Amino acid sequence: MINKEELLKGIKQGSFITLARALTLVENGIAPAAQLLRSLELNQTPVIGITGPPGAGKSTLVNAITMHLTAQQKKIAILAVDPTSPFNFGSLLGDRIRMAQHFNNPNVYIRSIATRGALGGISAKTIEMVDVIKAANFDLIFVETVGVGQSEIEIAGLADKTVVVLVPESGDEIQHIKSGLMEIAQAFVVNKADRDGADTFANNLKKLMYQQHQQIPVFKTVADKDIGIAALCDWLLEPSLADNDRRPFLLAEKALKIIEHYRMAGLDKKQLLLDIKEALKAPDFNIYKFADSWIST
Repeated sequence: MINKEELLKGIKQGSFITLARALTLVENGIAPAAQLLRSLELNQTPVIGITGPPGAGKSTLVNAITMHLTAQQKKIAILAVDPTSPFNFGSLLGDRIRMAQHFNNPNVYIRSIATRGALGGISAKTIEMVDVIKAANFDLIFVETVGVGQSEIEIAGLADKTVVVLVPESGDEIQHIKSGLMEIAQAFVVNKADRDGADTFANNLKKLMYQQHQQIPVFKTVADKDIGIAALCDWLLEPSLADNDRRPFLLAEKALKIIEHYRMAGLDKKQLLLDIKEALKAPDFNIYKFADSWIST
């Protein structure tokens, strides 16, 4: 069995090999993962959540931010959350491919994780893996979530700062912002700002923030051309604005995710699918009666 103390020592010393091994154990619930999590000495490393709709350029933005910060000798960890397929329970893990240019950088650690069915991209395993990374000596940890809309507000339970990435064509996203994202964003980034309508869209965001009496910055970037990245990085490096009233809420959200995960640990989704297929053969199939049969077992 892998020794917990050796894992803790390697993580603290900055060994990427040991960190990768520990994350694999935690992600798959393999011993001594439980003991490891309960023995972590967490650093106060800021966790930055990068979220937003598909096509906003989140991965390109994280790439550009990483290039800028590593040039300042910052040590960066990136946890890229990929969607789990509801059909084969696998994950595309595409973000790791898009960030390939950083693979040989000794100051950058990249890891992908599947959402495991969490609609907002944040599962209990994401939380646990971030805490393992926080035990290592990084300057910033980025968590890039799958772009699935308003349910991404779950990132608020994990990140110290949450950045919502939008594009000029996201005019309809204003409604989403009003209905949820504005509550969790500490900054908005209008990416691909060299496109038509970028200035108007950014100004509309600023007006919305003003109307809501929100002191939330709006940055304009062109990530693939390294435009606007310096100002965004300066803000990211500032101390977190999270106050003492916000911290219990964040921790409660984290605890809820962890409790939900372990209470549901015995539920076999593949067996559930097989049972559904069999139950559908009955002409009087009822989803609530089917669920009752699982709840009572």
